[in-house]
Amino acid sequence: MTNQMVSIGGPVRALARDDAQTAVSALYQQHWAGLVRLAVLVMDDRQAAEDVVQEAFTNLYRHWPLKESAAALGYLRTAVLNRSRSVLRRRRVARLYIPPHQAPNASAESDVVLGEERLQVQRALQALPTRTREVLVLRFYLDLPFAEIAQLLGIGESSARSNASRGLATLTDRLKDIR
Repeated sequence: MTNQMVSIGGPVRALARDDAQTAVSALYQQHWAGLVRLAVLVMDDRQAAEDVVQEAFTNLYRHWPLKESAAALGYLRTAVLNRSRSVLRRRRVARLYIPPHQAPNASAESDVVLGEERLQVQRALQALPTRTREVLVLRFYLDLPFAEIAQLLGIGESSARSNASRGLATLTDRLKDIR
């Protein structure tokens, strides 16, 4: 007879890890691109947006299973928004100590693809206050109802509606020349 140590938690942990990998992988395949676009619209930086989304999925995997696995997409959206805000805060603080960085000019190909009107809309959107920009992106890009936007951002539904209204009025005013 050989003495073998058997771990009671071993197979159970392995099954839980497989469930987490399967569930998070499926969410990743379905929602990665949309979450990256959300982060890009909030931060205006593709590379940082991809990093933020990757961190959100990593943390979801670490915390799997959630109490309600149906809430995983909401968890991811909230995590992406919170991490995007953190990146913007760190940038704001860094700008106090470092001279502003001039972004490289876009290539001729990307200018043609994006078009001047789209660039103007992006600039006008980036000029809005962060909360207003977040509400507009969630409402008109992800087509979320105001109740869900309010829950994601931790604000009242009426506040979400008023931010959207003010943001649209500001964008309309700034973009009236391109209509």
